Parts: sequence; structure tokens; C-alpha cells
Amino acid sequence: MKKAILATKIGMTQIFAEDGVLTPVTVLQAGPCYVTQVKTVDNDGYSAVQVGFVDKKDKIISRDASGKKEVKRAHGVNKPLQGHFKKAGVSGKRYLKEFKLDGAEEYTLGQEIKADIFEAGDKIDVSGTSKGKGFQGAIKRHGLHRGPMGHGSKFHRHAGSNGACSDPSRVFKGKKMPGQMGGVKVTIQNLEVVRVDAEKNLILVKGAVPGPKKACVAIRDTVKRGK
Repeated sequence: MKKAILATKIGMTQIFAEDGVLTPVTVLQAGPCYVTQVKTVDNDGYSAVQVGFVDKKDKIISRDASGKKEVKRAHGVNKPLQGHFKKAGVSGKRYLKEFKLDGAEEYTLGQEIKADIFEAGDKIDVSGTSKGKGFQGAIKRHGLHRGPMGHGSKFHRHAGSNGACSDPSRVFKGKKMPGQMGGVKVTIQNLEVVRVDAEKNLILVKGAVPGPKKACVAIRDTVKRGK
């Protein structure tokens, strides 16, 4: 059965293996997650499992004597999602994620998924939203070379020529130019699980994963196994 879980990024550190080799790792707080919906081929046309992560209080709206609505907790779980979570028998969750997994029918509503579904040596893919860098030039965004920095040069950090003038009379799609950098979904494939702390629900992954600290990331079995 394929495995998947949601986690929050705590940060990076380093650990020593038994043979004395130092390994940089990312510490992830994985779960506990709860199954909020199970989709089947007969019912939905495909097999998937939806999980919720991190508790979130319900949204509260009350009316005063004049009948005017008064929102007491505006950023809580709304009523449609309250019914969705109630059907699954779990409390409101901040993050919801659907994983298309083979054998998703083996999961049950309300089932708890913890970090111990993975073990040291497993190969995983980690998906998250990369850090946003704002509007950046072509040198920082794409690693282009700069021009001469001497006083006589008038070309320093510009992207350079965008293409010919009369033919093709346009800029090709995909041209490396300045623009928004970061803040997009990134998946790092074939990472290795170095250590799992089942009591604290911690997963230590070799190397870096996308996103800043406290960001939510999705962990699943890798789709491309290295040699």
C-alpha cells in the first residue's frame, strides 16, 4: 500500500551516522493526520484518500438583539466543512490534502496516520511552496552572466538581447527574463528518510525540502527510484 502524510517544516540540522559521517537533514513534524474522506473507483471514478492536518476551531457567527450578524471567529472552519469533518468523525482541520494512492480503499474514515508509516531508508517525494523572492532580475532568477563592470561599459546586469528584430519579430515563449521568483509549487524527488521518531512524530529527511519554516509540505512514496 502506498503511503502519504502531511507535515510542517521545523528547520534544518545535522546528525552523525554510526560510521561518523555527518549528514544534513530537514526536520519535519509529520502528523498526526486523520482520514477525512476515502474516494473509490465505483463512487468517484478514481481511488484517493483525503487527509486533514493541524486542528482548527469552528467559525462562530452570532446575532445581537437587533438581528445584525456578529462574527466572533471569522477565520475558523465554515459550516460546510464542519459537516464534512463531522461525517468523518474528526475535529476541524487547517490543512486538507488529497492523495491518489493505489489501495486507498484500505483506509477508513477517521483513521489516524502518524510518522511511523515511514522508516529509515525509505525513498520519498516532498512537495511544498517555495520561498517567495518577489520581482528579481535575470541574473538572480536564472543565473545569467553579467556584463563588464568597467566605467566605459553600459551593460552591467541586463538580461541581454531578447531576439532578432525583423525575423522572427517576436520574443519566443520561455525566454529567460526578469519577473516573479519563487512562491510556486516545488517537488523534490527521491529524498531519503534518515531517521523517524515515532513518539514525537518527527521525520528526518536527508537534504533540503521546499518552503520556509512552519510551511506545510506533503510527503509520499517516491515515483522515481534512483539506482
